[in-house]
Amino acid sequence: MLVVENLTKTYAGRSVLQNISFAIRPQSFTVVLGPSGAGKTTLMRTILQLVRLEQGRIWFGDHDLTRCSPTQLRASRAHIATVAQQFNLVRRRTALENCLGGRLSELPLWRCWLGHFPLSLQREALLALERVRLLEVAFQRADQLSGGQQQRVAIARALTQRARLLLADEPVASLDPETAHTILQLLTSLCAREGLTIVCNLHQVELARQYGDHVLGIRAGRLVLDKPTAQLTDHDIDCIYSHP
Repeated sequence: MLVVENLTKTYAGRSVLQNISFAIRPQSFTVVLGPSGAGKTTLMRTILQLVRLEQGRIWFGDHDLTRCSPTQLRASRAHIATVAQQFNLVRRRTALENCLGGRLSELPLWRCWLGHFPLSLQREALLALERVRLLEVAFQRADQLSGGQQQRVAIARALTQRARLLLADEPVASLDPETAHTILQLLTSLCAREGLTIVCNLHQVELARQYGDHVLGIRAGRLVLDKPTAQLTDHDIDCIYSHP
């Protein structure tokens, strides 16, 4: 699904990512662990090609995102959804309208301006909200929803987008423990039921052990761990979080 080769990124002469390489299997839930400032968010941004790399290649399926044309990059990005810590919803729009945002690139500009979405697309968005158990709030504004509900709307937007890969950057950092478990349970079920592939940045080791099936560990911009969660040891955790 995703192959990263020798990824290197620097900011103002400071190395943020150093020769990182890994591969992500389809329908897997990969957790990226690492202390604050380790480079986890930068890694997500480089996968999406939102920042320029000094070195490395990123393959999404058969497409090299680092060398493809702008048109090919846009086509690949259409199959990659993101979920962030702060939800990234349009607060004044309804849950349904936020879900429809995942397909705006397919629509004429006038439809987006006027909010005239095809009925078939509206039905698809409503089905996505139903799959995350939020159909009853489809016509409520995003700023009227709880944090957990907003995060589920963001996931429903990814489903409406028909994404194959979901990049989740600290998706439960702003949520209480019970809601965090609800969100991660939902993501895990989407891997199994929807065939979604997930790469998820987390701080909480216990959540990684419980929900991930593979762990990548990043420390000071270097990949220090790449193994199945079932094989994760306390020594591995020390390698990720101990001082370089």
